[in-house]
Amino acid sequence: MRKLSTVLCATVMTLSASAAFGAANYPSKPITLIVPWSAGGGSDAVGRQLAMGLQEELGQPVNVVNKTGGAGVVGHMAMKMAKPDGYTLGLGTAEIATYKHIGTANISYTDFTPIALLNVDYAAFTVNADSPWKTLGDALADLKAKPNTYVVSGSAPGAAYHLSFAGFIDQQGIDPQSINLVPSEGAAPGLQELAANGVNIVFSSLPETESMRQSGRVRTLAVLSNDRLSAFPDIPAAKEVTGKDWTQGSWRGFVGPANLPEDVSKRLSVAAEKVFNSESFQTFMNSRGFGPVWADAAGFEAYMKEQDEKNAVTIKKLGLAN
Repeated sequence: MRKLSTVLCATVMTLSASAAFGAANYPSKPITLIVPWSAGGGSDAVGRQLAMGLQEELGQPVNVVNKTGGAGVVGHMAMKMAKPDGYTLGLGTAEIATYKHIGTANISYTDFTPIALLNVDYAAFTVNADSPWKTLGDALADLKAKPNTYVVSGSAPGAAYHLSFAGFIDQQGIDPQSINLVPSEGAAPGLQELAANGVNIVFSSLPETESMRQSGRVRTLAVLSNDRLSAFPDIPAAKEVTGKDWTQGSWRGFVGPANLPEDVSKRLSVAAEKVFNSESFQTFMNSRGFGPVWADAAGFEAYMKEQDEKNAVTIKKLGLAN
């Protein structure tokens, strides 16, 4: 028995030492970064920029894999189900905080280890260039006074920008269901419909409106945020008009599966912060019109929780809850 005990003790010590050595030397092989959206899109671009920086900081290849389908469900599920060893990570997006409420998939922010928030793009409130609404205040007054009169577009029902817009409208005392939604496959077709006077309002990111604003076909009345964006200083922030905080939009963050070892998560967070603060990452984000927003693991977790709670309320009021 004494001999068996000695063998078992030696085995445990060897395994413990091996685990400690593995953690101390993480990463020791290439890392996969899952992006749940198609190559060539905004999330793909941000994911690849992050991967390039992480590769330099971590000293191992970081390979981007696009796992698409099901409005991001396929990729996010792959992140959720990955082995929590730090070698399969993901670029999580705002849809994480919508799936369970709509009933699309059994995916929640609690299924992931938050590493860092990297980007928030707030929804813009855009109208036709000839709209009688000259300010956000004009629009809100009309929307409240004339329910079921106006039509909005810009995304599918329950998508991040739709929820940001609907939640903001609800905050202003306007029933979000009193504004009719014409679903669209993204901002581009919605903006075309807006320019043709087929709808009254489009919600989207500011970069998506830029070319049509420059051509004089549409006007953006406000960005639904607390502060003006440095890349678009001429666009008022909603808080300037309403006096109320609103910080919801589409976001992207660096995540791992739940139960990622703390030392691995910390190593990744330190690397991600260096990437975020690098000149190359900041230049990329600003030149593309993406809003660089940093939060560490604790801040990112709190942000996802807040977004989840806001979305639950808005989804229910829109009649989209499962």
